[in-house]
Amino acid sequence: MNYPHPIIAREGWPFLAVAVAAAALVSWYSLLWALPLWVVAVFVLQFFRDPARATPGDANTVASPADGRIVAVEKVRDPYLDREAIKISVFMNVFNVHSNRAPVDGEVKQVWYNAGSFVNAALDKASSENERNALWLRADAGADVVCVQVAGLIARRILCYVKAGDKLARGERYGFIRFGSRVDVYLPPSARIKAALGDKVYAASTVLASLE
Repeated sequence: MNYPHPIIAREGWPFLAVAVAAAALVSWYSLLWALPLWVVAVFVLQFFRDPARATPGDANTVASPADGRIVAVEKVRDPYLDREAIKISVFMNVFNVHSNRAPVDGEVKQVWYNAGSFVNAALDKASSENERNALWLRADAGADVVCVQVAGLIARRILCYVKAGDKLARGERYGFIRFGSRVDVYLPPSARIKAALGDKVYAASTVLASLE
């Protein structure tokens, strides 16, 4: 879960090491031939960046669990807790930070993993068709919040480091999705929504809503 922020996410260290080693090796023979490999290394470096974030608000605050753009704010039926809910979806492209953070202070009540397909994560059907991992969080403020990591078109690995019974602080790092994805947050209907469709948001530091 939490670890000292080394600027580059630990999930990316093997990828970055291979990319830099390959570029450096080819550079011994030809800088021109190595140029595309250095471009790849820079891309890997930016993809796996993991900056420390300050988290605003109090126990009622719902922070964004991911960097990206809001692609859905809608009333739905929560498929995990079988209740009416408001779903906020954050789409992460390959240029966003891909560390996932807890949206609220609370306890993990249950974790669900569902295998699935890999359609474009910007599409609404990705929430029900793609590979996904859901956390049911009982917020310290008393509300139930569900946070779902959803794989994308090229994402092939959802990483989640928490289990039922774990306590999470708002903004705490709990997982990672490699190479493009989305995160859905299901909130009770009484939540006061502060995010809007199309907003650019940042994990931990952007407020999505307030719990009532």
